[in-house]
Amino acid sequence: MPSTSSTPSLSSTSATPGYPIRRLRRLRRTPALRRLVAQTRLGVDDLVAPLFVADGLETPRPVSSLPGVSQHTIPSLVAEVRRLAGLGIPGVILFPLPRTEDKDATGSAAASPDGITRRALEAVRDAVGDDLVVMADCCLDEFTDHGHCGIVDPGTGEVDNDATVEHYAELAVVQAKAGADVIAPSGMMDGQVAAIRAALDGSGYPTTAVLAYAAKYASALYGPFRDAADVTIVGGGDRKGYQQDPRNGREALLEVALDVAEGADMVMVKPALTYLDVVAEVRRLVDVPVAAYHVSGEYAMVKAAAERGWIDGPAVALEQITAVKRAGADFVLTYFAGELAEVLGA
Repeated sequence: MPSTSSTPSLSSTSATPGYPIRRLRRLRRTPALRRLVAQTRLGVDDLVAPLFVADGLETPRPVSSLPGVSQHTIPSLVAEVRRLAGLGIPGVILFPLPRTEDKDATGSAAASPDGITRRALEAVRDAVGDDLVVMADCCLDEFTDHGHCGIVDPGTGEVDNDATVEHYAELAVVQAKAGADVIAPSGMMDGQVAAIRAALDGSGYPTTAVLAYAAKYASALYGPFRDAADVTIVGGGDRKGYQQDPRNGREALLEVALDVAEGADMVMVKPALTYLDVVAEVRRLVDVPVAAYHVSGEYAMVKAAAERGWIDGPAVALEQITAVKRAGADFVLTYFAGELAEVLGA
């Protein structure tokens, strides 16, 4: 009895050389052919490098859980930014770190006129001008003595959303005045984008953009970042009350839609690899640029396995960041930025 299937079997394709299975194989035959028909293209222009700069250091301090990453002094930060710009990387995001003695309950040192935030941003802006997009993480966890991303209500022990948002708005203006092109609020506070946009516009910075950490999950993959940023939540608490539940996907789309409605110029999904489904859904939902943060734990796992000879580290890094781009990200924040730029720009 003849088959009712409309799809020929693989064995029958020898008589039909144009059949798609054979066609696909023909297009994989050489490196040049594969480049020619590649559906996703990762380039240096897709990369943003996260950088740490610490107050009070005399020399850069390597981060043991993030091989190749350091807490910079301002002079070493400027040197690194110039190196990255020379590789063609279009953007960096700065995470300023205060002295331990400057931390307090409200993270007041973040917006200090003489603090590390202003000094680092001004130094980078003076060094690179408009040749590099300078992004500033807008959060308080590095500056609070309790380690939360905002101001904790002493009565409830929970982060006070509205009080925190006021501080974010103040910090955003300081960052814009110091030269930040993009303010990146990462605390996942309700209304943070609207407050920052209003503060920037009202202070004479209407052209400063906002990149919202719109879908930031309470992930277990941030450990090395917290080593780099010297952040520990006192009492062993967590951020599950304000960051997203890893079990939820539709919630992320609502968060993103709210941030865009409040004036976000770009939105971010964090982490990247374990939330590729969210990246893809966000890409379908919005027309603004979509970023994804390939976070410290994702980076550190590749480095650790490569050090043991279990994987080809550079090849895995390239594959992972390409996957994030394939899922729909317009650009990727990654600690691999410098390494990948050397490969992609060769």
